[in-house]
Amino acid sequence: MVSFKPSDDEAAFIHVAKDFAFEFIRPAARETEKNRKVSQGMVKKLKEIGMDTLELPESFGGMELPILSQVQILEELASGDLATVQGFPGAGEAGAFIREAGDHPAFASFKKACQTGNVPTIAFCHRNQPKLTITHHEESYIIDGETVPLRMGQYAEYVLLHGKEQSGEDIILWLHNGPDASFKAVEGDYRLGLLSAGFACLSFRHASVSKESVIASGRDATKLAAQAMSRIRVMEAAKEVGLITGALDYTVEYTASRKAFGSEIAKFQGVSFNVAQMAIHVKGARHLVLYAAKQIDEGTSEAIFHSTQALQNAHRAVRFVTDSAVQLLGGHGYVQDHPVEKWMRDGQAQIAWLEQERDLNTYAGEWILDKAERGEAGDLVRTVSTSSPS
Repeated sequence: MVSFKPSDDEAAFIHVAKDFAFEFIRPAARETEKNRKVSQGMVKKLKEIGMDTLELPESFGGMELPILSQVQILEELASGDLATVQGFPGAGEAGAFIREAGDHPAFASFKKACQTGNVPTIAFCHRNQPKLTITHHEESYIIDGETVPLRMGQYAEYVLLHGKEQSGEDIILWLHNGPDASFKAVEGDYRLGLLSAGFACLSFRHASVSKESVIASGRDATKLAAQAMSRIRVMEAAKEVGLITGALDYTVEYTASRKAFGSEIAKFQGVSFNVAQMAIHVKGARHLVLYAAKQIDEGTSEAIFHSTQALQNAHRAVRFVTDSAVQLLGGHGYVQDHPVEKWMRDGQAQIAWLEQERDLNTYAGEWILDKAERGEAGDLVRTVSTSSPS
């Protein structure tokens, strides 16, 4: 039997996250969106309860929590407001790469800053960059072009870039935006949701990266990226579960208190059926996230596959649950007096920014067909093809 029950210490930490979400994040969500930035006061409170270094290694001053614990904490935080959580400064998605390759000397200055309690903000540049080129030139790499909008790109002190050089090989680079100004943020109105997440394109003009700042290349980079992206996908899926949990709870409360024709609208069959469907999507998404997280913590060969499925299913659940919440609130669903219209906007922006369903399907298909990476123990093709129909 698979159990996702947290330990007593983990349960206490999850409870702290839930309280923080509803005491600080939820009440300030509209103001945070208006300012397009998380307030310093909230960031300070986040640090006080130790929620800003969940993924970072202990050697960096981080908590280095198991991914199973992290996803439960992130879900609670995001149930307060996803956009606010995405606007928290710090290592962000790059934390997963640092968790896997933290002993690399390129991270030394970042590590030193973290140990003093000041975690610099990193923008993660994923490999889907159609306007970016990486060229190998003698003892360095040259980056030219502009990225797609990246979370926290406006405020990034460092960039961790996962891309492909012109030869077609994977490469992972580490850039510091110091005196040489390796990159420049290009701000703009890119989306209708996640407005407090600091999205910006990063512009590179013949930026040179020395070999000392190459975290990995070739097959080593491919392997490192696969491991880190598994962690990132599951954590992002957990945030999406938090978003739809909040939307479901709000919808249930609204429909149970709102009356029409002398009865609570929650008692109408059309409403109760839709709410039940929302609840099924939430529960299903949560369990896939927890199962994928457990696979990662146990280091199984199938963790990569399950992480793609967890995020893909969470994307689908976000679309259904947030849209249903707006519809079930009727006219109130489209006004700012209620948070569901914001959650729908944030959900759509969340789905669009990192990996969409078609990308996740591609990665899952590549993994299934790549027997060398998958291994005999996880041969899903063989399992499916030899099983009898029930």
